[in-house]
Amino acid sequence: MKFAHLRVEGQSTPRLATTFGEMALFLDEVMDEAPCDLQELVERGDAGLAHVRAVIDRAVAQRVSLTPLAELRHASAVLRPPHILAVGANYAAHASELKLRSETAMTVFSLWPNSLAAHGTTTTWPEDLTAQVDYEAELGVIIGRAARNISVRDALDYVWGYTVVNDITARDLQFSEAQWSRCKSFDGFTPTGPVVVTADEIPDPQDLWLTTNVDGRVLQDASSGEMVRTVAEIVSYLSHSSTIPAGTLISTGSPGGAGYSRNPPVFLRDGSTVTVSIEGIGSLTTYCRVL
Repeated sequence: MKFAHLRVEGQSTPRLATTFGEMALFLDEVMDEAPCDLQELVERGDAGLAHVRAVIDRAVAQRVSLTPLAELRHASAVLRPPHILAVGANYAAHASELKLRSETAMTVFSLWPNSLAAHGTTTTWPEDLTAQVDYEAELGVIIGRAARNISVRDALDYVWGYTVVNDITARDLQFSEAQWSRCKSFDGFTPTGPVVVTADEIPDPQDLWLTTNVDGRVLQDASSGEMVRTVAEIVSYLSHSSTIPAGTLISTGSPGGAGYSRNPPVFLRDGSTVTVSIEGIGSLTTYCRVL
C-alpha cells in the first residue's frame, strides 16, 4: 500500500490517505478512529496495518468515491518521526567525488525535524548564508517496531516502509564545520514523499533505481545495489548502539553525481526544480528559491 499526508486546498491540517495511481482515499472517510498520521499507523503495529488494509479493500470493492490527487496538496510523507537518522558516504562513487572515505566506520548524523518538507513545495534559503546548495537522491527507510541488537539477517523484518528523500545540503557549510547536521537541516532541506510504500511492495531494497533531474538534466542515475552498506546492514548497525524507535526515518545515502563535484559545479539556484525518483515508490519534486 501507499500512504501520503494530504490536505484539501484551504485546509491547514494534513490527513492520512492511501493512494491509487492519481487518486486518493482519506482514511478518516471510511473508518472510525482512523490514524491521524503515518506515525500513529506505524505505532499500531501489524494488527493496525492489517485492519487498515481490510477497511480499504472493502471500501474499494464498494466503489467508494476517490479524490483526484490533482485537487490535493502534500505534506511531508513522514510526520512526527521520533528520530531522523542519515548515513553519509554510503555509495563509493559519491564518497570519492566528495573526497570522503567510505571504507571506515559508518558515518551517521541526525537531521532536524524542521527540515522535513513536502512533495511539490518550495524550499528557500538565504543567499548570504550559503551559495553551494546541492541535491542528494536517497532511499528513506521507516522503522516499524523498536529495533535493538538485531542481526543483519533479521533487520528487514523491522522495516515498515520506504520513501523518497532529497537530502539537500549546503556544501560550503558542510566542509567548513565538524558536523553535518546544520548544513542539511535548514528549513525544508529534507523533502520526503510523495508517499510511503509498505515494505511488502519492495521485495529487495537493494534493487531499486534512483535518479535526480535538475532543471531538465538527469544528474544522478544509479542503483541502490551500489550501496556500500545495505539497508539491512545499516539498520542492524544502528540498533547495536541504541534502540531505534518505531517510526524512525533513516536516509541511506546518495549515489554519485552530486553537483558539488561536477566541472563546472551544478548547484541549486533561485528558480531551480529538482525531482528525485525511485522506482516502485515515486517522484519527489522540490522548487527552489534563494532569499
